[in-house]
Amino acid sequence: MWNFDELVDRSNTNSVKYDLRTLKFGKDNVIPMWVADMDFKTPAFIIDAVKKRAAHEIYGYTFRGSSFDKAVMHWMEYKHGWKVQKKWITFSPGVVSALSAAVLAFTSPGDKVIVQPPVYFPFYSSIQNFGRRVINNQLIEKNGNYFIDFDDLEQQIDSRTKMLMFCSPHNPVGRVWTKEELKRLADICVRHDLIVVSDEIHSDLVFEPNKHIPLATISDEIAERTISTFAPSKTFNVAGLSTSAIIINNEKLKKRFDNFMQDLHISGGNIFGTIALEAAYTHGADWLADLINYLSVNIQMVKDFTEKPNIKIKMKVPESTYLLWLDFREYDLPEEEINKLIIEKAGLGFNPGSIFGPGGKGFQRMNIACPHSIVEKALNSLEKVFSF
Repeated sequence: MWNFDELVDRSNTNSVKYDLRTLKFGKDNVIPMWVADMDFKTPAFIIDAVKKRAAHEIYGYTFRGSSFDKAVMHWMEYKHGWKVQKKWITFSPGVVSALSAAVLAFTSPGDKVIVQPPVYFPFYSSIQNFGRRVINNQLIEKNGNYFIDFDDLEQQIDSRTKMLMFCSPHNPVGRVWTKEELKRLADICVRHDLIVVSDEIHSDLVFEPNKHIPLATISDEIAERTISTFAPSKTFNVAGLSTSAIIINNEKLKKRFDNFMQDLHISGGNIFGTIALEAAYTHGADWLADLINYLSVNIQMVKDFTEKPNIKIKMKVPESTYLLWLDFREYDLPEEEINKLIIEKAGLGFNPGSIFGPGGKGFQRMNIACPHSIVEKALNSLEKVFSF
């Protein structure tokens, strides 16, 4: 029903992924497999809903009606078994906007915020740009598997530590945290009175048999201190519509967050983002199931490639996300040289691992949310350059 094989020309659409290739990589003919959006068409049920609203021809001030909340509540229960109350739901233009807003609303300059690298790099700027201090609780890597270092986490906390910025599922390493891991993390945060900002934007993109568990569902105690962030942007390829759903159980925290967003005059959102979210969360189940199956094939293609005897690139199959964490360390080359080979020789655009913080050096992040033919072409190029 859905044609994920279709090649869509995205050039000259002000696409960050395509039209900024020269700025990002120094040349415009690389296959861009970096920024986390997809090369698949946004599903027709979203496009049709947006077109229907656009046909009204007046795009004045609007508000999010009850249909927005109902769509979020439906999706959270359908996908994650979480019965969200309407009064918990609020809005942000994006998950990163929510991260920054939470840092400003709930911490003070000089306060410490914990992150768990290698992690999505805007976590760092969301903290450092506002005069807060980043504390790294680096993940433990064992044979390509990643785990939370709970002992180090607890040791890092002192009187100035106010917040944990949590990535669940984790970008870029692809972990889906287990209930046991989440419970241990929650117990530490409750015991030390930390607010948790939980980035759960990749929670829909989970591969069986893994199951995403929203952190706020672990216990009433952790729910009272968690700002949970979700969006249809990664799942349904609507990042350009700048609409995220924020869920905050604690009435006082929610009021403070909402007041901050209102003071910045960014709480209104936009007409078409609201329409897209409602359509996605109401009609998106079948499309998402087919997308997951398609992405699984792409992931297996890359895994098979890394198991070739002439290739030293390693990869652990991700539990979530369409972002692969490729390990180039066996080549024993500086990251600058790896980057140069990937861009100039292979003609590909990845994210170098060092931008994700400690533990990222020697890795590259590859976005495989594109037609099979593009993945095959990219792998052929990699083999020509890295079969040594």
